[in-house]
Amino acid sequence: MATPPLLDIRDVSVSFDGFYALTDLSIRLLPGELRSIIGPNGAGKTTFLDVITGKVSPTKGSVSFKGQNIKGLSEQKISRLGIGRKFQTPRVFDQLSVVRNLELAAAPMKNPLGLVRDSLPKAVKDEVQRLLGYVGLAPYARRQAGSLSHGQKQWLAIAMVVAQSPQLLLLDEPVAGLTDEETSRTADLIKSLAGDHTVVVIEHDMEFIRELNAPVTVLHQGSVLTEGYLETVKNDPKVIEVYLGQSQD
Repeated sequence: MATPPLLDIRDVSVSFDGFYALTDLSIRLLPGELRSIIGPNGAGKTTFLDVITGKVSPTKGSVSFKGQNIKGLSEQKISRLGIGRKFQTPRVFDQLSVVRNLELAAAPMKNPLGLVRDSLPKAVKDEVQRLLGYVGLAPYARRQAGSLSHGQKQWLAIAMVVAQSPQLLLLDEPVAGLTDEETSRTADLIKSLAGDHTVVVIEHDMEFIRELNAPVTVLHQGSVLTEGYLETVKNDPKVIEVYLGQSQD
């Protein structure tokens, strides 16, 4: 019996004043899967994430998560169902400590004042400490997040999303601006998250995509151009044509 998909996007189109950012897009993601999404400028990668998280409502098509139709639900409701997103720019609270950032992300009630008044359950505190070690930030726990390097902020942002216990983890350009060493560490981190989570990575760094060694979906003009592993898709004449002379976003 085939495993039902965690996320099932079918024939989704998104139109902005007559311009189609997505056209009949269909993608299925299985539980625990790691998937890379690539494509040139204007391919629809960010709109794809916006549709999943409820920021944008499809003009047509269906979006289901765990068998439930989530089309038209608010971003907050979709997040509570188990979908977490890390944006291109790490969204951390620079004036708070690293550990406080994680506590806020993991807290049942997302209220900074509530964190001051109420003590977190032991299970939440233990998870925060686990995540600090997991992303290599335990030595920096009491530092202000604003003092971290760009790479460390990326790891903190990933940990903050993981702290919300999402089943589907969406990572938008997680290695943008990172050094080669940081990029390699991030690849290892993301690969270790797959299995416990379904992970979608949007990235333009092809060496990083190669390190992930995961199935790749190539988007072009809002549709799936081809799918497969990087070594296969990069030699596809359609992909070569699309990328020829174009920069990636």
